[in-house]
Amino acid sequence: MLRRATAAAVVLAGVLAPAAHADGGKDGGICDGAALTITVCASDGGSTPGAGGSGSAATPAGASGGSSKPSCTYTRLDPQPPPENAFWKGHNRSEKGAVYGVHCPGQQGARTVWIADGQAPDAAPVIDPEAVARRAAASMRLTGPAVASPRAAGTYVVGMPMWMWADPSPNTTGPISASATAGGVTVTATAKVSTVRWAMGDGTTVTCHGPGTPYTPDRGKEMSPDCGHLYQRTAHDKPGEKYRGTATATWTITWTAPALGDSGQFAETRATEWTARVGEVQVVN
Repeated sequence: MLRRATAAAVVLAGVLAPAAHADGGKDGGICDGAALTITVCASDGGSTPGAGGSGSAATPAGASGGSSKPSCTYTRLDPQPPPENAFWKGHNRSEKGAVYGVHCPGQQGARTVWIADGQAPDAAPVIDPEAVARRAAASMRLTGPAVASPRAAGTYVVGMPMWMWADPSPNTTGPISASATAGGVTVTATAKVSTVRWAMGDGTTVTCHGPGTPYTPDRGKEMSPDCGHLYQRTAHDKPGEKYRGTATATWTITWTAPALGDSGQFAETRATEWTARVGEVQVVN
């Protein structure tokens, strides 16, 4: 399947929309909207008439009132995709139109769009749903883990189990959802932490599938059932006699674009630094 560029810009009406600024003006940008909902403005420039035949059609750079904005190239797919393919965007072979591959300057890869016969190619919205999903994800304000243990003020002992865990919340562990809209196409994204990778500061790492289990006194010297570590040496040679580590959350973000019959998934990471004082048990005779 011809798939998507990961560029932040969203292409609309054959014009690259600016990545992220809030001006709401006619040349594009982020419109004012409700929390966790983004509307990407389209350029309101004119379009150049085109034909619905086979082959390629490039919209001239200066066609719309002398505009010098970059243009996209539309190539009719030959052969056309099978009827069940999502490239048809809900249309079918009985309708007078065809599926085109679209390549726009400044973006990697190609996309597809269904264009009716006789419709100007640059009048057909070209939406990268993953780029829109990434805008939705940005509005979620995802962060690194809210590390509860190890505690900076705590003291830990060599050979004794350390339990690591983070306090859950929508912005630190998920799940959290948001929607963004571009050119009438709404993409809904849901983010959830799939793993947390703990760099322990002693050269080892521990990967946990979730935020970890909080320790309670009744667990005694048990190891954590899902997220723990055992230090083999003290941190006496480290600054402040503390190990310095990071907890890096991998956010899995799943998105759907019902209007395009499309969906997908991508991952992002967020990290939190922490410290832990690790010493030895002092025995008094």
